[in-house]
Amino acid sequence: MLAQQLLNGILAGSVYALFALGFTLMFGVLGVINLTYGFYFSTGAFVALHATRYLHMQIWEALPFAAAIAGLIAIVIDELLLGPLRRAKAPELSSLMVTLGATLLLYSLMTAWFTTDIRRFPPTVFDGGAFEIQGLRITLSQILIVAAVVSIVGGLAWLLRRTKLGLAIRALAENDDVAQLMGVNVGGVVHLVSFISGALGGAAGVMIGLNYNAIQPYMGESMMLKGFAVIILGGLGDIRGAVLAGLALGILETLTAGYVASSMKDAVGFLLLVLTLWFRPVGLFGRIAAKRA
Repeated sequence: MLAQQLLNGILAGSVYALFALGFTLMFGVLGVINLTYGFYFSTGAFVALHATRYLHMQIWEALPFAAAIAGLIAIVIDELLLGPLRRAKAPELSSLMVTLGATLLLYSLMTAWFTTDIRRFPPTVFDGGAFEIQGLRITLSQILIVAAVVSIVGGLAWLLRRTKLGLAIRALAENDDVAQLMGVNVGGVVHLVSFISGALGGAAGVMIGLNYNAIQPYMGESMMLKGFAVIILGGLGDIRGAVLAGLALGILETLTAGYVASSMKDAVGFLLLVLTLWFRPVGLFGRIAAKRA
């Protein structure tokens, strides 16, 4: 029983980690808290749903397709909402307020179009079979989710650490003015980061929708609290921390649902968020910034 709960927790935590990766990448590089990020999560799930229903895609085809669409939408929203703020050197609170208003509008439009009814993937979209290994039950869809998360996280780590684009992204995260002086195309890198972040959020939405087979417009809103908990627990802007904190949150939620009460599961993220802010505001892997006169 415990081993199965831990396996389920790792599965959920891997998706939380993927969701938080895009969130923390956006904050760490662009320095903004973009509350429309949850909308990309919902968008990815709905795009994949319609791709499987009407374009007759397999789920392994719909996943990258939906992620790419969410990434492109993220570029458009970033340029329309946050581009003018960056050029005006507006404070961080401005981006928070602008994206909060945009989030309310986007969710309202999505609800008006799709309604709040729960939608599900067609029964034929993926084989519902399962394997049993040493008493542990894992479905084919869960195997796909874990494989996709591992591939995406590995690819992102390779991009950031082993390529010139990754070097440009890290340079922008340190200081955008210096990066521009060193020849970095800041506008292009900003668009790339927006695309990657939106794609990660969209991919996470597809995986959660596939795992629970329940898709509705406000599914991204509930994920935002988990995203905040993960990036604060792991350390703002720290990718390694986002992965480990996402896994930890998934395992703790699953154990809480299995051994305490399922109704308490969603409170775990809030509790971790509060405890981290009380006792280690910089997170597990964050560093305290040195104060300068």
